Amino acid sequence: MTVTGPLSPPVPSDAIGSGYSELVREVRGLGLLRPRRFYYVVLATLNLVGLALVVAGLFVLHDSWWAILLAPMFAVVSTQMAFFSHDVAHRQVTHRGGIRAALCLVHGNLANGLSYGWWVAKHNAHHAHPNDLETDPDVAVGAFVWDASQAGERRGVGSWLARHQAALFFPMLTLEAFNLRVSSFQAVLRPGIRYRKTEGVLLLAHVVLYLALLISTLTWAQGLVFLFVHQALFGLYLGCSFAPSHKGMPVLTAEQDADPLLRQVLASRNIRGGHLLDLALGGLNLQIEHHLFPSMPRPNLRRARPVIEAHCRARGIPYAETTLLASYGLALRHLHQVGAPLRAE
Repeated sequence: MTVTGPLSPPVPSDAIGSGYSELVREVRGLGLLRPRRFYYVVLATLNLVGLALVVAGLFVLHDSWWAILLAPMFAVVSTQMAFFSHDVAHRQVTHRGGIRAALCLVHGNLANGLSYGWWVAKHNAHHAHPNDLETDPDVAVGAFVWDASQAGERRGVGSWLARHQAALFFPMLTLEAFNLRVSSFQAVLRPGIRYRKTEGVLLLAHVVLYLALLISTLTWAQGLVFLFVHQALFGLYLGCSFAPSHKGMPVLTAEQDADPLLRQVLASRNIRGGHLLDLALGGLNLQIEHHLFPSMPRPNLRRARPVIEAHCRARGIPYAETTLLASYGLALRHLHQVGAPLRAE
């Protein structure tokens, strides 16, 4: 079952079951699937410099309320490191499994307190069938509901949240970083993660180092405020980066869902913007290209965009693209519509 939203736009019958392999050959022929190691070395260096500046700033502003101003910068650094881990996990940096795991464990578990193994399994399920209620964990019932059938099952506090979820969307994103960390710790306590013991040690090391940094540079009151501001903005930034690309996209027919090209293109939307937006959103603004070619390095997504758009247009396949603000409007309207039956009651 897919997420209830606008009806899927008509797609020519001859577009189904054709075109994807041809697109893959064209993209591969342009060299757009080759790793861009230098780009990511520069990106990783900038992230580490940003982290070092925040840490140094906390020691310079020792026991000062001015240090709270570093929390937003820390949130940006944390999110950018999460984007870097995302790209590494998708094999955009290197195809060597050992190096890939080491980079993700350092940037994900140690630096951000997020489980690499848990996230990869969750994210791969999302990529396989985006917006499918039965298989995509990103639209599973949680703090939000994404389909009228999910809303009808809510009771008590859950029902109240579903009725008002559009208004609560951005405020609740401030809790997302805490939610991800709880899920990460829960995951390493259960069997199933390849580097489970290593991940557990690194998650604990993250907590110890983070708290040690705050305790050694701030008073307890300043530390609590810094922690809340940093984590709230981290969660808000992450949520605002991932939310615009799929929420409220159309329902797919079984035939469309079975086609690898249509499944990814029709369930995703791009966000218009330039290279600065690419950096700010970690390349997630080019969601169609990313979903069609998850291993394509982030800087190549923009080069692939005209190729993929032309391929879709030539076959009458809708290629959704809008502005960042408009995408939030679409997502919020969808959340509001899903909660409408509960409000009517």
